Order: sequence, then structure tokens, then C-alpha cells
Amino acid sequence: MKQFIFLGIITFLLASCNVSPQPINYGSDACHFCDMTIVDRQHASQVVTAKGRAYKYDAIECMVHALQDEFKDTEMAYYLVADFNKPGELIDATKATYLVSEQLQSPMGANLSAFLNEEAGKKAQEKFTGDIYSWKEIQDHLKL
Repeated sequence: MKQFIFLGIITFLLASCNVSPQPINYGSDACHFCDMTIVDRQHASQVVTAKGRAYKYDAIECMVHALQDEFKDTEMAYYLVADFNKPGELIDATKATYLVSEQLQSPMGANLSAFLNEEAGKKAQEKFTGDIYSWKEIQDHLKL
């Protein structure tokens, strides 16, 4: 009997320490930064701390501002953004390419969209105009 209790405790501890992204429940989850309901599958984003806590955002600019403010000293396991070309699919924010274009409005008005890679970002730039940024550059562009 003690073995089952011990096994149950170990299983619970391992499950509670799971460091992974969480599904975004569009239409019901609220943005951690601005508290708006997350509805836009092309601009949502998420960070997951090294301890496994997931924070969801309605726009990439909300995530970046939260990282600059509330989480500037927090170790993150994941930085994720929605791929504009595949709504609802989250990709690695540190490897994505960003386009700021007035023709692509984002929920909080930064006109910021993310693309899987530089090629996809440049293709979108040809269609919508605007400026291309890397992960580091977009953080500098959005400095609070």
C-alpha cells in the first residue's frame, strides 16, 4: 500500500512540474498584460517560465511589454507567437521574423505580426509593405 501512495505522490509531482506551453482557449482566455479576451488567432502569444507557469497574450506587443516590465528578471522556457500564415499555430518567438505594417492591424495597435522565418516575413512585406524585424530588434522597437 505504501508503494502505491509513494508512486501516486511521485506521479503528481512530476505532472505538476510539467514545463510546456498551454492551449489558448480563444474567446475565453484573457490577456495577462491588458486583460482583453484573446480572440485573434493570428496575433496571440505566450510565454512559459522555467518553473512551468504559462502566460497568454492577445497580441505580441503585450507579451513583449510584459517581458520588459513584469518578467524582466524571470527565466523563461518558451517564448511563443502565432504564425500569421497559420492562425492558432504557435512558433518559437526567438526564431520568428516580425513585420510591422499598417495594413496588418494587431489587437493592441502596434500593427505587428509574426512569421515562421525570414522568407515568409519578406513575402508578406512584399504584399503588405512595412518593416521587418528580428526577435531582438522587435523588442528594441517596442521599448516601454
